[in-house]
Amino acid sequence: MANLPAAEIAADPALVRQLVEEQHPELGGQTLQQVASGWDNYIYRLGTDYAVRLPRRRTAAGLTANEQRWLPQLTADVPVQTSAPLFCGAPCELYPWPWSITAWFDGQDVSLSPRDRNVALAEPLARFLNAFHRPAPPDFPRNPVRGGPLSGRDEAVQGRLNSGMVPHAARVQELWDEAQNIPAWTGPPLWLHGDLHPANLVAKDNTLQAVIDFGDLTAGDPATDLAAAWLVFDAEGRAGFRAALGSQYDGDPHVWERARGWAVCMATVLLANSDDAPGLYLVGSETLMEILTGDRERF
Repeated sequence: MANLPAAEIAADPALVRQLVEEQHPELGGQTLQQVASGWDNYIYRLGTDYAVRLPRRRTAAGLTANEQRWLPQLTADVPVQTSAPLFCGAPCELYPWPWSITAWFDGQDVSLSPRDRNVALAEPLARFLNAFHRPAPPDFPRNPVRGGPLSGRDEAVQGRLNSGMVPHAARVQELWDEAQNIPAWTGPPLWLHGDLHPANLVAKDNTLQAVIDFGDLTAGDPATDLAAAWLVFDAEGRAGFRAALGSQYDGDPHVWERARGWAVCMATVLLANSDDAPGLYLVGSETLMEILTGDRERF
């Protein structure tokens, strides 16, 4: 995304190799290649089967700690592979924050695929959410921007709409204003991925291979994740996604209206902050078009 935060710590290949060999010697001696330095993490490929994820910033270290604590148990029985830690790295003199070794998925980031192909992902993504959206315990990790009421995002969305970065801002403003009046979630906080957009899905051979990057893991309103209906799919895919979810959310007559509101919120995030990440900007643009030109589905 634009204005990528500066790294607060370096993690070059020599350091990463030493960390792996000291803390997980059974994985030592394999090839190591840096493949990304993103918003929160350095990503290295370790051998053919593993990825090493190391926080670049202190705030990301807390997210890694949340993943290490919660994800292995939360994803043990979900029907899709995930980036849950397989091996946990501990803070040490070499590197002060927790770090993780996960599976490596050699498929393609879904944001790089034409949206009309994503209909094949509707059923497996629905099965993942049906399994993952379960009530969370009281000590679930809090997230200031995901899972809560849409009103909590109003100031941020208004700022993006006034930035000149969001096309059709007047119409988007109308939709966002409508979303502010939708009744809030009244059920228990459900576990949420928190950032379920196409770049956090990996596909291979036109099937969903994995759901990755649970850094925004939290609990709350499932509509936050159900925004994937617009972030990932076209109208055909949305219909298949909704059908595959079955009756799990039928007790809340407003959940899909809030999900559309969350899709508006996420589209504005991507449009206002991805000017140096064309793939994510395209996701934001296509999502906004799905919202604006769709048939205003009433689920």
